[in-house]
Amino acid sequence: MDASSVSRPKLYSQLLGQLRPYGLHVGALLFLSILSTPLALLLPLPLKIAVDSIAGTPRLPGFLQSIVPPTSTDPSSLTLLLVAGGLLVAIALLDQLQKLVSLVLGTYTGEKLILSLRSQLFGHAQRLSLCYHDSKGTADAIYRIHSDAAAIQWVVVFGGVPLLSAALMMAGMLYVTARIDWQLALVGAAFAPVILAITWLASQRLREGWEAAKVLESAAFSVLQEVLTGLRVVKAFGQEEREQRRFAERSGEGMRARIRMASFEGTFGLLVGVTTAMGTAVVIYVGGRHIQSGLITLGDLVLVIVYLLQLYAPVQAIAKSVTTLQSSLAGTRRALALLDEAPDVVERPHARPLVRAAGAVAFRNVSFAYDGHARVLHDLSFEVPPGTRLGIIGATGAGKTTLVNLLSRFYDPTAGQILLDGIDLREYRLQHLRRQFAIVLQEPVLFSATVAENIAYARPDAGEQDLVESARSANAHDFIAGLPDGYQTLVGERGMRLSGGERQRIALARAFLKDAPILILDEPTSSIDVETEAVILEAMWRLMQGRTAFLIAHRITTLAPCDACLELEGGRLARMAPLSSPAGALRMAPHGRSDLARS
Repeated sequence: MDASSVSRPKLYSQLLGQLRPYGLHVGALLFLSILSTPLALLLPLPLKIAVDSIAGTPRLPGFLQSIVPPTSTDPSSLTLLLVAGGLLVAIALLDQLQKLVSLVLGTYTGEKLILSLRSQLFGHAQRLSLCYHDSKGTADAIYRIHSDAAAIQWVVVFGGVPLLSAALMMAGMLYVTARIDWQLALVGAAFAPVILAITWLASQRLREGWEAAKVLESAAFSVLQEVLTGLRVVKAFGQEEREQRRFAERSGEGMRARIRMASFEGTFGLLVGVTTAMGTAVVIYVGGRHIQSGLITLGDLVLVIVYLLQLYAPVQAIAKSVTTLQSSLAGTRRALALLDEAPDVVERPHARPLVRAAGAVAFRNVSFAYDGHARVLHDLSFEVPPGTRLGIIGATGAGKTTLVNLLSRFYDPTAGQILLDGIDLREYRLQHLRRQFAIVLQEPVLFSATVAENIAYARPDAGEQDLVESARSANAHDFIAGLPDGYQTLVGERGMRLSGGERQRIALARAFLKDAPILILDEPTSSIDVETEAVILEAMWRLMQGRTAFLIAHRITTLAPCDACLELEGGRLARMAPLSSPAGALRMAPHGRSDLARS
């Protein structure tokens, strides 16, 4: 889902949903922020007491007269200066303690929010179909999980809570100022709506600008990931400078967008600052006339000016929070939009459990098209009994890999049904279904971990003896034992410290360890030498025994262990014929349908 299509009400509703588990933390933060209001109101009092004392009109506020000893309330007593100093220190101490606790609690709450959202995004990204990642690219999802998700901390902790606190402080300042001189309060408050109107207008432009900047940043991140992932190809073709220019161009677009937003924010800040200065100037003029008229003391004017400056401070804080929030809201909107993406492959309610399948597979009039566009597979129908080893051949683009991807339910058919043991794949629990398949790809996927951890990926609770037996079955134990740290040797990123044949044998060992009833081998020997191919073919033969196996191959020699061969041509079933018949014999059904049935 495009982030710009997420409405504000829906965005705020999603934010509240993320905040619900941390309601007490956010409530405590809000309480601490509210405490800053009385502290801010008290802060100018020592200054008023000191100014009035020096000006010869010493007077304590009423609430202090009941606290300070009577001898200290003598208007001629210099003790008032000491009272003012002590009061200033006490208020400052309380203010700093409030800020310290707010900082620690705010950081804790913000980090918990980020961790929670990132975990949700990561889990959801794994559940999204391959179609989504093929079309959007994994870099966009990575950027949203890592960078955009962090914006929720700024929206809630450093934006939302201070915004509410500033609004409460503004109300408090207006009330106290009005108690001293309502005319001055009215004059000062008259400029606040102007600042808020400027803020509202600026926020619309900033929201659109920051959303565009986030898209450009994600595009630059995509280039970075592509180049570093395919660095061997870049170096092989000597394209380092070209890729650096491409990265600089994409990054430059994002940089210029951020500069435009910074310039706009600076202009906005200038307007707010000038408006605030104009309000203060008018207050000083009117306040001076009131002193000349004897309506207020000099200390009262100083107090009013400080309060009005503190009135403008929360107004400016609101303005700054609203504009700063636009960048954070843009990131949060993009992150939450990922959660709105619906997986194409969805588990049905009350789906069937599946412990271990017998391995009977049937395609019935199956068609498939990526993103609903041109079909890749057309009306495929065939049946494979349990234990059959089926070879799949066809030209590049004929639909071989798509066929087995449908079988493991990485995608769902556009039309037709795929049955496992006579039941539609969509009727099974998805996790249970995937346990029935062991998959070995043309390019084996290894993680940046040890050899043992990569083999045990199929069954994390497997013991050491199980790992060794699986490696022996895959003809991998000997070369693993010869590695510097044996099974504890780190294979490097994507297993690049190992040769292609070694990576493939580790992938086979992983398949042996999983011991699934259905095996998918997607051109497992296409990128290795003949000698290594013989070793892998021997291991494959052992792995295929007693299992329903689907072997995609380009070379006919690879199909030697298979019982039958299925040929695809342009996404259609061209022919299906037996190669040997230890497991069964093939019968061609009428009307172009092929059935593989036991003799």
